[in-house]
Amino acid sequence: MPDNLLLNIDSPYDLRQLDEAQLPQLAQELRNFIIDVVSVKEGHLGASLGVMELTIALHYVFNTPDDLLIWDVGHQAYGHKILTGRRDSFHTNRQLGGISGFPKRSESIYDAFGVGHSSTSISAALGMAIASKLKGDVDKQHIAVIGDASIASGMAFEGLNHAGVTDANLLVILNDNAIGIDPSVGALKNYLTAVKNGKNPRQNNMIKSLNIDYSGPIDGHDIFAVIKELKRLQKIKGPKFLHVITTKGKGLKQAEEDQVKYHAPGKFDAKSGEIHKKQEENLPPKYQDVFGLTLLDLARKNEKIIGITPAMPSGSSLKFMMDALPERAFDVGIAEQHAVTLSAGMATQGMVVFCNIYSTFLQRAYDQVIHDVALQNLPVIFCLDRAGLVGEDGATHHGVFDLAYLRCIPNMIVYSPLNEIGLQNILYTAQLGLDHPIAIRYPRGRGVLADWQSKSFGNYEKIEIGSANCLKHGTETAVLSNGPIGKNVTMALANLNNPATIAHYDFAFVKPLDEKELHTILKTFEKIITIEDGVIKGGFGSAILEFAAKNKYTSKIQLLGIPDEFVEHGTVLELQQYYNIDVKSLEIVFSID
Repeated sequence: MPDNLLLNIDSPYDLRQLDEAQLPQLAQELRNFIIDVVSVKEGHLGASLGVMELTIALHYVFNTPDDLLIWDVGHQAYGHKILTGRRDSFHTNRQLGGISGFPKRSESIYDAFGVGHSSTSISAALGMAIASKLKGDVDKQHIAVIGDASIASGMAFEGLNHAGVTDANLLVILNDNAIGIDPSVGALKNYLTAVKNGKNPRQNNMIKSLNIDYSGPIDGHDIFAVIKELKRLQKIKGPKFLHVITTKGKGLKQAEEDQVKYHAPGKFDAKSGEIHKKQEENLPPKYQDVFGLTLLDLARKNEKIIGITPAMPSGSSLKFMMDALPERAFDVGIAEQHAVTLSAGMATQGMVVFCNIYSTFLQRAYDQVIHDVALQNLPVIFCLDRAGLVGEDGATHHGVFDLAYLRCIPNMIVYSPLNEIGLQNILYTAQLGLDHPIAIRYPRGRGVLADWQSKSFGNYEKIEIGSANCLKHGTETAVLSNGPIGKNVTMALANLNNPATIAHYDFAFVKPLDEKELHTILKTFEKIITIEDGVIKGGFGSAILEFAAKNKYTSKIQLLGIPDEFVEHGTVLELQQYYNIDVKSLEIVFSID
């Protein structure tokens, strides 16, 4: 076999010097390189393995970075990163100070558009194409690569709808592998399956009906066929659509057979593909599992309970309910806006709706939260997984804005449980019936109680809406925490030599605040410290400052949390240390007091 081709490629220019016959070897080398690194460093695996030939073909045919290439979401862009000058730094992927796990404009001129959330590629590429036309750059190519799960989102359809009435030089490539993170769902998925199986007549092609030139489907792993078709499309002006069939996880048997698990498998053996087992006995439960198991238990007792998630049944653990009670649990695909308004519609008919969605993804449905839920005061129960710092996925995924963007909405209750007991009890309380919508936010990762199920599961207690709790008495300083970050406070106080001067209060409700308790605290203590795992501007600490100012209290108030900046990638502990809200940093803060 010839020398390692990948070692000699530092840019797409180097790639284009290869003979076309060498590209299958390069695809195998690239797969092996990604497997070797991700097996040790972790990250997203299956998506990138599935588009290796497509990635090489795109950079081989098109003149990137002058031609603009956009990857939807970006889970599948590892090969792209390696071929565009980041091979030697790829081992730092998703690590503090390393390269991002997603395309990022500030990282490389080859990353034409920053991504992380789905279904943005078509609109962004169309915008670029229209701008190029206005500038007279008629030969410039604009390519959006989007998956079959992402294209089902409303925003993708909006982009296609607009593209069909323009003469913009846009190429949309549908990477169709029938799966996102979980298997794709919905009528569009069924339509694409019919097209792949040759059961749908060409004259009934929905893409053609939008006045977009459609070609395919073609085998996305036949690199010669892909290159041939891309070269043909390169010569055609106007909006074009190429349907490519791929296999997620291609080249690693286990990743092909278990595509959900190998989306981001953690550490695994590069040769065998076997995932390294983690020691999970006697560990506290994952918050997502506390949600999923509690909801299933409640749903079995309350026939009005409905579960809804936009494309994250495994990641959110709604899958427990979907498997046991499929008629009352729905994966609506990557459609956050639809998920929220669907929940609102069900709530008008007396259903008890749990809309389970990642904090960062609820941002995509903000208008629906305000207009369709809160304005009508419908008691939808929003369960916001991955609230706060989420770690290596970085700026696009941190759930640090929800406290600020939710507490300003009239009628909205906002609650962050201190631990898994608080989570199960608020879920129980919410399904008993509330007069307002509620957002329950909880973090990625595990709780604190290893024996949670044996001691407390099913033994629910009703929570008084708007109540705060004193966890530790003190004489001079009061620490007010919101949510699981309170664990850091408790641990820091336990490590102090003289903690008697410091009181600790759990303010699980950011809205409504426990005003009675706040009056007592502000009359008693000279100094107040607030701590939250969200942005300081507009968040929990801001609410305390507003209350103090309104009531003319003069206590010194210090706010701890995330400053006015986007948080990059790193482990949760590393990021807590960076923002001085880890245990050791809090010990220093409390010692100064």
